[in-house]
Parts: sequence; C-alpha cells; structure tokens
Amino acid sequence: MKILSKKFIPINFWQIALWLALFTIFYNILEGVISIFFGFSDEALTLFGFGVDSFIEVMSGIGILAMLIRIQQNPNTSRTRFEVTALRITGLAFYLLAGGLGITAIYNLFTTHKPQTTLPGFIISIVSIAVMWALVMGKRKVGRALKSAPILADANCTLVCIYMSLVLLASSLIYELTGFGFIDSIGALGLIYFSIKEGRESFDKAKGLECDCEDEDCKD
Repeated sequence: MKILSKKFIPINFWQIALWLALFTIFYNILEGVISIFFGFSDEALTLFGFGVDSFIEVMSGIGILAMLIRIQQNPNTSRTRFEVTALRITGLAFYLLAGGLGITAIYNLFTTHKPQTTLPGFIISIVSIAVMWALVMGKRKVGRALKSAPILADANCTLVCIYMSLVLLASSLIYELTGFGFIDSIGALGLIYFSIKEGRESFDKAKGLECDCEDEDCKD
C-alpha cells in the first residue's frame, strides 16, 4: 500500500496579520452600529459611548492596516503621511469623545437620569471581551512569529478595548441587579479615562513613540 506523505504548507503570517486587521475593522463597525442603536434607544450613556469608541477604533484600524502593508513591502521605512494623519485624527476623536461623555455624564448626574435598560450593554460587552481577547492572542502569535514590534505593540494596545468592555460590563450588570441609576454615568467616566489614554497614545505614535508594551517580545 502506498503511503501518501502530507506536504508542508508554510504559514503566511503576514497574510494572517492583514486578515486580523481587516476583521478588527469590520467587527468594530458592526459593534459600533449595534451599540449606538441600543445606547440611544435605551438612553444608556456608557453603551452609546462604547459604540462611538468602536467607530474611532475603525479609524485606528485603517491606519494599522496601512502600516502593515507598508512594513510588509518596505520593512525599514517610517510612517507615511497618511498613517500620521490617521493617528492624529484618531487622537482628536478620542479627546472629543471624552469631552462629550464628560459633559453628558455630569448632566445625567444632576438630572438623575436613568437608562431604560442596560441588558444590551451586558450582552455586547461579553461578546466584545471574547472577540478582543482572541484578537490580542492572535496578534501576539503573529507578531512573535514575524518578530514585529509594531504588531506586538498593537496587540497590547488592543487590551484597552478589553478594559473598556469590562467597564461596560460592570456598569451594565450593576444597573440590572441594583437599579442604581448613577452607575451609568460612573461607567461613562471610566470610558473617559481610557479615551484620554488612547488619545494620548495616538498622538505619541504620530510623533514616533510607540504604544507601551507589556510583552517582553515587543521590546526593541
């Protein structure tokens, strides 16, 4: 009997990196639409802000996709004007989001506004945590295989999306269990902190300073 040997098919990690970047963009578009819809209809500020953040992440994701294409074709080149502009627009958008959320949160606190329900936020946050964690793991694996510090830095910066999802999860769950209306505005304050952090990191990267990395393989 003739034994057929399996052919070794090399993994194209650059192709995987590009697919992960594309998936991140389209997932954030879907997440943003759903979050803004339910956040607006249920008058849930934290969920609405989370949805706006998802669209800002889309802009960031487009810049990262452009970066990956550039690095694949010309590994030793610096950021293009498009990438720098995308980072600055993303940073400004994060600051505007933080300002808008801050004003609305203060208004809601003074008017004792309560959302109709936060159940959609609870569900969306759980899905987001699972998806973003898978993306972090995938980007880290690809970054290590390619020995690419920018990809590993992006993976660690994606952790901020998980932190924001945890804020949404906590505020949504607490409201559903206790009916404590102020928790929605408090949750929005948590999103403000991370929005300012991401905005600052976007401007730092536009100046040539990379996102801080916790992974030892991410260091130059």
